[in-house]
Amino acid sequence: MRYLIYLYLFILINTFYPPHLLAKETWILDQNLSSINFELPVLLAKNVQGKFKEISGIIEIDIENKKNNKAVFFVNLDSVEMNYKNFKSLLLGKIFFDTQNYPKAVVDTKKFTYDNENKITLKVELIIKGISSNVPLELEIIQLAKELVQIKGELIFSRNEFNIGTGRWASTTILKDNVKIKTNFFLYKS
Repeated sequence: MRYLIYLYLFILINTFYPPHLLAKETWILDQNLSSINFELPVLLAKNVQGKFKEISGIIEIDIENKKNNKAVFFVNLDSVEMNYKNFKSLLLGKIFFDTQNYPKAVVDTKKFTYDNENKITLKVELIIKGISSNVPLELEIIQLAKELVQIKGELIFSRNEFNIGTGRWASTTILKDNVKIKTNFFLYKS
């Protein structure tokens, strides 16, 4: 299956952008090694902690101009595992993520500049429940091998801005507003 996805991406890229006109590197997320974890503070109880098991993504690096780089990552929200297992259906229901209508969350960097830095901060577009907001994402890039890179990231956003927790769950008295997302991505050169 993975081979077919790469073949499709290769054909798609080379159809619209012939290789002689393209000075880009494509990096694909390794879903088996990568992780996205989250934490949401709760007053007088253990914080809600979890991780998403199904993630995908791609990064294109413009090695000549260094300024037309872009990345897009998708998270299947139904793939969440969390420490409050009895509340998973509540988390996936209309009050929080509403995965019936919005099964995925997206992070889109748009175009950004990158010149082999080890640490960068980007304003990325975060899309949850059809709501879009630009949020800062701090990244640490670790070159593990010529064709393998690790990217650690941290992103903090307001759950109320995305209507995650409606009605009585919108209150920040017990369930705090700021959600912290930590990523640990491994990407290999395609």
